[in-house]
Amino acid sequence: MENTVTFQKEKKVVSDFHSALDSATPQDVPSVMSRFCTPDSVWRGFHPFNLINDAEHVAQQFWMPLKSSLTRLQNRVDIMFAGQNSLRDESDVWVVTMGHLMGLFDHPWLGIRPTGKLAFLRYCAFYKVADGKITETAMYFDIPHLMVQAGQNPFPPQTAAHLVQPGPMPHDGLLLAQQPVAEGEKTLALINAMISDLGQWQGGLPLEEELARTWHQDMIWWGPEGIGATYTIERYAKQHSGPFRAGFKDRSKTKHICRLAEGHYGGFFGWPNFTATPSGGFMGMPATGKPGEFRVIDIYRRAEDKLAENWIFIDLLHFWKQQGVDVLGRTAGIETP
Repeated sequence: MENTVTFQKEKKVVSDFHSALDSATPQDVPSVMSRFCTPDSVWRGFHPFNLINDAEHVAQQFWMPLKSSLTRLQNRVDIMFAGQNSLRDESDVWVVTMGHLMGLFDHPWLGIRPTGKLAFLRYCAFYKVADGKITETAMYFDIPHLMVQAGQNPFPPQTAAHLVQPGPMPHDGLLLAQQPVAEGEKTLALINAMISDLGQWQGGLPLEEELARTWHQDMIWWGPEGIGATYTIERYAKQHSGPFRAGFKDRSKTKHICRLAEGHYGGFFGWPNFTATPSGGFMGMPATGKPGEFRVIDIYRRAEDKLAENWIFIDLLHFWKQQGVDVLGRTAGIETP
């Protein structure tokens, strides 16, 4: 008989949390956080928020300013799945959601000028749920993508495309119902195989042959602003993977905090995932000789026996700050008030 472990209660906690945040005024957010999160819950966010170990501080530092800037904010979820963290014990259950926070960009946020128009903040969040409460969150968001929408592109021309990125092609990313356990196991095994291949930068197969082991030929890689989105193995190799590998040395081993899959969807995050030293060329920048951290979330859709889509969140603001460039500070400093 198939294992019948489900994660419906944990999904409901996160769904109710999203609904409460959507309907809350900025001033109401602290009470929402106290209802759904433990007081000392750990929250990992991209620069300039970083690590926050207090739910009320998350409300004050992130949610209240964001909801005051992107008015009438709503969470448009494209993917939702849950499962046991494959890197920990069975009690380590996480719920993953991905989509866009959409609102009217009416007031400045992080020094980014408002447009008075519709704006999207790409995000993905991993929520650890225990005893009906959120105890840990990794919420990664693409701030440069919002900057480009506001006409403040902080980076040189990117190798791939700037897009407001859609959800999965089959429109089946909201796994609200129980999923067959075997399907999640297949997805996780494929993700693990891909990670193993990624570790073979030196002396392995030619890049496109390596990618074809785990990716569909018509794969879509929905990358962060500054790199962009790309389509097919050939273009992904040309527009991201090849230049990325050529632009770094001394890549560390991959380290994840959480990795899970349910149904045809799966993903992981690290803090950081790995470190590497720029040897020149990445995002049009010269070598720095300084090792840098890559905080990354990856979300995958499996189609049959290959990976078909991948949504990626990389904290490029944190990476470049380690290289001596404060992207947010520089942009605010050179813009006309």
